[in-house]
Amino acid sequence: MAEPGEELVDRFRAVVLRRPVGVTVVSVRAGGLDLAMTATDVASVSLRPPMILFCVYSDARLRESLETTDTWAVSLLDATAAPVAERLAEPGRPSIGQLTGIGHHRGEASGAALVDAAQGWLECRTAWVRTAGDHDVVVGEVLDARLGPTGTGALVHHHGRLRPVP
Repeated sequence: MAEPGEELVDRFRAVVLRRPVGVTVVSVRAGGLDLAMTATDVASVSLRPPMILFCVYSDARLRESLETTDTWAVSLLDATAAPVAERLAEPGRPSIGQLTGIGHHRGEASGAALVDAAQGWLECRTAWVRTAGDHDVVVGEVLDARLGPTGTGALVHHHGRLRPVP
């Protein structure tokens, strides 16, 4: 496959940023360490069995952890969680202590951290991983799904900004 020119990449980015998408946190507990990242490319794949997918940079620490850990979780952030999303989207953040100061609890099915400021949580087991450009697509079978207690709306990413939706 030919490498796209920068002009096409810029136009692609401009178009995709116009698509409002829900903001989530994907988390993994690997070797006693919590790793988490903000993700907007999370999608439902199947109802029977329940499956979802997320995309992650191929060289990300969280992606590396999936080589040794097959369970992970997704927290669907609520409208109050912009500071959490921004912090977990920072490149180069340390591996240790990523969730310090972020309210969370542990998922029973995955062992991964579930962010408290969420509309709901999904705990998953990896079904398969495929490379797609500079990202990997991770598909997982849902082990558990729970609704959150908050009623504060959702957090979406639109036009390059985080926006609360009531």
